[in-house]
Amino acid sequence: MQLLFSMNLAEICDNAKKGREYALLGNYDSSIVYYQGVIQQIHKHCQSLRDPALKVKWQQVRQELTEEYEQVKGIMGTLESFKSEKPIDILAPQSEERPEDPAVWPPPTPAEHRNPIAVKRPSSAVKQQRKDSPGLQHRGAGPGGRGQANPKPDRPGFRDARGTKAKEDKGKKGAGDTPGDVEHKKFDGTGHDSDLVDSLERDIVSRNPNVHWDDIADLEDAKKLLREAVVLPMWMPDFFKGIRRPWKGVLMVGPPGTGKTMLAKAVATECGTTFFNVSSSTLTSKYRGESEKLVRLLFEMARFYAPTTIFIDEIDSICGRRGTSDEHEASRRVKSELLVQMDGVGGAMDNDDPSKMVMVLAATNFPWDIDEALRRRLEKRIYIALPTAVGRVELLKINLREVELAGDVNLDLIADKIEGYSGADITNVCRDASMMAMRRRIQGLSPEEIRALSKDELQMPVTMEDFTLTLKKISKSVSAADLEKYEAWMAEFGSV
Repeated sequence: MQLLFSMNLAEICDNAKKGREYALLGNYDSSIVYYQGVIQQIHKHCQSLRDPALKVKWQQVRQELTEEYEQVKGIMGTLESFKSEKPIDILAPQSEERPEDPAVWPPPTPAEHRNPIAVKRPSSAVKQQRKDSPGLQHRGAGPGGRGQANPKPDRPGFRDARGTKAKEDKGKKGAGDTPGDVEHKKFDGTGHDSDLVDSLERDIVSRNPNVHWDDIADLEDAKKLLREAVVLPMWMPDFFKGIRRPWKGVLMVGPPGTGKTMLAKAVATECGTTFFNVSSSTLTSKYRGESEKLVRLLFEMARFYAPTTIFIDEIDSICGRRGTSDEHEASRRVKSELLVQMDGVGGAMDNDDPSKMVMVLAATNFPWDIDEALRRRLEKRIYIALPTAVGRVELLKINLREVELAGDVNLDLIADKIEGYSGADITNVCRDASMMAMRRRIQGLSPEEIRALSKDELQMPVTMEDFTLTLKKISKSVSAADLEKYEAWMAEFGSV
């Protein structure tokens, strides 16, 4: 207990030191993240203290750090205001004309209502453009007034005379949206690097991976847990509050090719959540401090698009053990930022709406390499085992549903022969067997004869002999020693 207490104090001091150092270096984004994390840590620490005098001292420290945090925020606000103001070139010749012509000129004013200062007439090309745009609406020129274009045109993309955007940017549609549905909200990247926001929007956000529970054979325990962690809180928000809040982190552990990534995509499809598919390359940048910003931006976007599932595949490549001799400083900062953000995500805490939750779903083939602090934040740790006999039959049916089978094919017998094969191995067996008939048909033919073959000539049923030949070539990819390591780790750290 004393060791755990010392580790917490060391982490608080380390985060406070980094927040001040980043502020002094001018890296205010990272500084704010560390200040937020250390303030939250001190708040939790105060709740666990029983000595009133010691609690008062820690509250004073928290107040001082809060004041420093507000000062850094004020500096950031001042810098942002400087960026938003357009600099004025005092040497440039001043003109009374507007710096930009409007996208559409106002209609001409009748002579009897014309202002003494003549309005510049549009060119013939602009007149033709106005004529060819029937969607534009114009305000009629009434007595004593000047006719002008409607400041809120119906067509998106046009601007009024002052350059004000006429319609907000179109957002992406959510999962299950139909053409008549309301357009999906779009993240406002103000205060962030627009390139980073566009990159995350383009490469990560996926609202319909189109993988369903029926596409995954077996793994009923994993499906049940994921439904409980994601689906039920949105169906019964009043129940999942307080101590029954949804799990904020789930770690899927198992050999390669057992369906961990497929399960994550099925969660996003079946639950209608926004799906962030994150890899180590997504959160890596060659510029100092950029990777931490990407992690913070990722979680801010996830909270905006909530309910959200952040899936981090091969999480051991991002969050390996800290303190090793070969660990780089930049890698440690990314891990610290990820841990701070995950601690602040939470599920339905107190009176929060569970339908606005952000869940981190992670998968790894090397659970023993994961950092201990991250393992603690991934509250549920489930083992995705090799398929059972029933699961192997289901996998064969799923993979062969578009293939014609001969009458002698016995799927139960094939399932017995492929015991110990992973889901990916079984898919490879089915793919290779389905191509056996084609290989026999084109054997000995010239390229011209192969190109002359029709589709019907190649559509031959797959026989039991094809599977026998395939199994002689394709072996299982998971050894018994590997399975023992996974089972030993789950016996020590599992949390199903």
